Amino acid sequence: MRKRLYVILRDLHLYVGLFLAPFLLVFSVSVVLLVHAWLPGQAAPAPPRVVTGLPLPSNVESLDGRARVEALRTVLPALGVTGEIGFVRYSPKAHSLFFPVFVPGRETAVDIDLKARIATVTQHDLGIWDGLVTLHKSPGQHLVAIRMNWFPMRAWRWFADGTVYLILFTTLSGLYLWTVIRAERVPGLALLAAGALSFAGVVYAVIH
Repeated sequence: MRKRLYVILRDLHLYVGLFLAPFLLVFSVSVVLLVHAWLPGQAAPAPPRVVTGLPLPSNVESLDGRARVEALRTVLPALGVTGEIGFVRYSPKAHSLFFPVFVPGRETAVDIDLKARIATVTQHDLGIWDGLVTLHKSPGQHLVAIRMNWFPMRAWRWFADGTVYLILFTTLSGLYLWTVIRAERVPGLALLAAGALSFAGVVYAVIH
């Protein structure tokens, strides 16, 4: 029974690790870019384009939060824009709305004159590296009430969440497999202790 459990966990550990490899690569590379504030490959913003005769929901000015975001999503096809609406800034005096629309690697700024029903659209290609950073940060709690309003980003959140649980599985299964192999117990214990001490040292240095 114990041998069968070992074989099953060994195979699952291997194949789950292979499945996780691309996701871990995304998170690892994006952390390097975040730490060093280095995002190569960004191009200058494209010239703004103007869209007239915009079909706007009649009550868009009175809406707020998620309801306003969902109303503005109906306008995106007329603008020729797709992606995740990041936030919405409403100016009552100017009767205007401004909001960015994100696709990993691209940001499109939309400025709408509500009275004239005219939108100014400016697209900025940020590059694949910025796209990785966007994927890394997107499942977070910033503006949680309105975020994940584009299906691909909701799907990415599910993948990111699943990645965490699978990493926990590979960690626990790896510890079990290590304990079973007697010849690896001493060096494994030394490395485990070194990792724990290093982590504790970093945490102590940060909070003191």
